[in-house]
Amino acid sequence: METRIKDLREDNDLTQKQISKFLNISQVAYSYYELNKRNIPLESLCKLADFYNTSIDYLLWRTDEITPYPKETKSNSKVHITI
Repeated sequence: METRIKDLREDNDLTQKQISKFLNISQVAYSYYELNKRNIPLESLCKLADFYNTSIDYLLWRTDEITPYPKETKSNSKVHITI
């Protein structure tokens, strides 16, 4: 699973140690995420997406749109399931 986390970290002049501290993990564990040696847990992906103000899809190369999706409020969110 290739991610953009290294590029975003470097673009923001941050170190692996700073981001690993933010995620409450070791610097080695974080470096494994950047090197694609370990999958990033969903909780960490969510934290990184919020931190960089982007979407998980952007982090995972599912989109090139860096702008995060609009957040829905509970009053206007509707789920439609078609089977």
